[in-house]
Amino acid sequence: MKTVHIAASAATLLLACQTAALAHITLEQREAKAGSGYKAVLRVPHGCGGSATTSIRVQIPEGLFSVKPMPKPGWTLTTLKGAYGKTYSEHGSRITEGVKEITWSGGKLPDDNYDEFILAGSLAPDLKDGTTLSFPTVQECEKGSAQWAPVLRVAATAMAQSTDYTIGKIKVSTPWVRATPKGAPVGGGYLKITNTGTEPDRLIGGTFPLSGKVELHEMSMDNGVMRMRQLPNGLEIAPGATVELKPAGYHIMFQQLKEPIVQGKPIHGTLVFEKAGTLTLDWAVSPIGASSAPAAAKSGMGDMDMGGMNMDGHAGHQH
Repeated sequence: MKTVHIAASAATLLLACQTAALAHITLEQREAKAGSGYKAVLRVPHGCGGSATTSIRVQIPEGLFSVKPMPKPGWTLTTLKGAYGKTYSEHGSRITEGVKEITWSGGKLPDDNYDEFILAGSLAPDLKDGTTLSFPTVQECEKGSAQWAPVLRVAATAMAQSTDYTIGKIKVSTPWVRATPKGAPVGGGYLKITNTGTEPDRLIGGTFPLSGKVELHEMSMDNGVMRMRQLPNGLEIAPGATVELKPAGYHIMFQQLKEPIVQGKPIHGTLVFEKAGTLTLDWAVSPIGASSAPAAAKSGMGDMDMGGMNMDGHAGHQH
């Protein structure tokens, strides 16, 4: 009889846990990667003590930006906008404010029925692995109300996907930098630039938060010796042309580094074009010595000893 009693108690406890799990408003997808798009599906399985749901109000956590809610037939959709705690970058644009709260109201979801309320947005690429984002939610009913806080766990992003930025007639693809060892004075930046216009433009500079100075340089072979020279007038991008900045070629040099560039942590910066203007972008960070954008293996220039090259005063630096 004792064994039967224990088994019955265990079954009762399991049923209670399952019922409790079903009783909450939850997120259908509870984990997503930093830097990715995210569709939040709020699952509403019940009302308030048997009373029908008439309103769902959810607050958007910091770290999820450019949020758009999905309208529901029979419900009134309202949003509250405000300033973000930081500036985000998306498709070359700076995002400083957006939807902070969403309310679906005026409908009626009986206690015996189930429904979903949906919103979509972008997760910040610099969210750390294991970060949790809470979506405080108020459920109003014909009688009473309830408060919930479904949670999203953020996983570190896989190494960068191709990212394009556009300003005027200039398109920039996959900007990336190499991570640098502690104490390194300089770093290198690489990307592709396409001029879709009918007139030439020129890359003349930019900003990088970890660098005291940003310069444009070219590396080339001269009588079997790799040499580097500064481009004081910038780099011209001819009409219809694509110019690639890469190791052992054109590149952006980040001088006077204030701290190391850390692998896997995107860095916010700008590029300045003579005609198109200032473009805001995020630099993906590859491993030390990498020869291409994140997730690519080291090869060629990435493993060469730069100290043996004549680099016009830059011997021993990594580009």
